[in-house]
Amino acid sequence: MNMNGLEQLEALRLSNERPPMVALIDAKLVSVMSGEVVFAGTPDHRFYNPLGTVHGGYIATLLDTACGCAGHSMLDASQSYTTLELKIAFHKAVRAGIGLVTATGKVVSLGRRVVFTEARLTDSAGTLYASATSTLMILSR
Repeated sequence: MNMNGLEQLEALRLSNERPPMVALIDAKLVSVMSGEVVFAGTPDHRFYNPLGTVHGGYIATLLDTACGCAGHSMLDASQSYTTLELKIAFHKAVRAGIGLVTATGKVVSLGRRVVFTEARLTDSAGTLYASATSTLMILSR
């Protein structure tokens, strides 16, 4: 694969294919640019926890994916990454019926060996439901 991270993600977006985990939570990559990605999904009752709200795992998956892909968009063709740390803050309960939510991931800083990213989960009105920060280690392929 001779594409850099941004080219890989753009090819994925244009193909309408979804990695298995993204397909499992019925989300989609809707936008990608250098240092920023947006994933979107519509949470429903399939993702409820025993308390009657969307499970934190659904939210964490969207935020982790957005953080990781934002970092990946800045890497060259000889690089990959792995997550070293992910921290999530849940600001408001997510329930079915809120409609489309978006997880916007952005690169905070890019070093030679580490990328720091952040992501926010919001609804169409801009309400913040959760946020995350992530530390990614850059790997050579």
